[in-house]
Amino acid sequence: MGRVTERRRVIRIRDGAVSTRPDTLVAEEPLEIRLGGKPLAITMRTPGDDFALAAGFLVSEGVLGSAAELANIVYCAGATDDGSNTYNVVDVQLAPGVAVPDITLERNVYTTSSCGLCGKASLDAVRTTARFALKDDDAMTVEPATLSVLPDRLRAAQRVFDRTGGLHAAGLFTVDGELLDLREDVGRHNAVDKIIGRALQQDRLPLSDTVLMVSGRASFELAQKAVMAGIPVLAAVSAPSSLAVDLAAETGLTLVGFLRGSSMNVYAGEHRIALDSLG
Repeated sequence: MGRVTERRRVIRIRDGAVSTRPDTLVAEEPLEIRLGGKPLAITMRTPGDDFALAAGFLVSEGVLGSAAELANIVYCAGATDDGSNTYNVVDVQLAPGVAVPDITLERNVYTTSSCGLCGKASLDAVRTTARFALKDDDAMTVEPATLSVLPDRLRAAQRVFDRTGGLHAAGLFTVDGELLDLREDVGRHNAVDKIIGRALQQDRLPLSDTVLMVSGRASFELAQKAVMAGIPVLAAVSAPSSLAVDLAAETGLTLVGFLRGSSMNVYAGEHRIALDSLG
C-alpha cells in the first residue's frame, strides 16, 4: 500500500518566531506476519513492500532460501472484527513439500529485538541454519575507493528521507559501486528484509558478489540477515556491535563500520578488501 508518509500539524519555532505549519512524517504501522495462517511475528514498519519484507524475514529465519519454496503471500481479508482489511496482516504460504518449521512467536520477537541477550546460542543458530557459505567465496574483492562512495550514493537515492528525515535505508550494490536496489523503512532491519525479500521473489539468492550498505549501525541482526542471504560484505556508516563482529568472524562475512568518506574500519573479512590498492 502507499501509506508511506502522513501529514501532521506542528508548531515551528525558529529564531524566536512561532508559526504553525503542516509537517510530513514517515508512516509507522504494525505488520503481522503469519505462516500458513498461524501468527508468527509482528514488526513495526513503514507500509510498502510488505510482501518483500515478509519474504526477507523468512529468509533471515532460515525458512526460505529460494523462490521455488514460496507459494504465495497475501494480505489477510477480514483482519478486523468488522471484516475489513487493514493491509497490516500478511499470510505466507510455503510451496507444497516445504516443511513448516517449528518457530515460536516468542523466539521471533526475541530475534527481531536485537536485544543483546543472544550470545553464543544465536551464533550457533546462524551458523547451522545458513544455506549459503561465505568462507568459500574468497575471490570477490572490493576497492576501498568504491566503498568510500557508497554512503553518498545511498543518501542520494533516499527519496522519502528527503521529505521526512526519519527513515533508515539499505542499499544493495555491485562490487563496482552500482546501486542494484534500495529500500527505506523506519526500522533498519525492515529495510534489509525488503532488499532480501525482493531478491528472493526474483530468484536471485544467494546475493554473492554484492555489498550491503546500511545507513545506521551494524547490529548482530543485520549481520545475521546478510549471512542468511549470502551477502559477503556488510558496510555501515556507524559502529558494529561486538556480537556482529563475532558473527562476521565466525561466518566469513566482511564487516566494515564507520564508513565515512575515505575513512573506515574493517572488523572482519579483510581478505575481500583490496588493501594493496592503498599502497
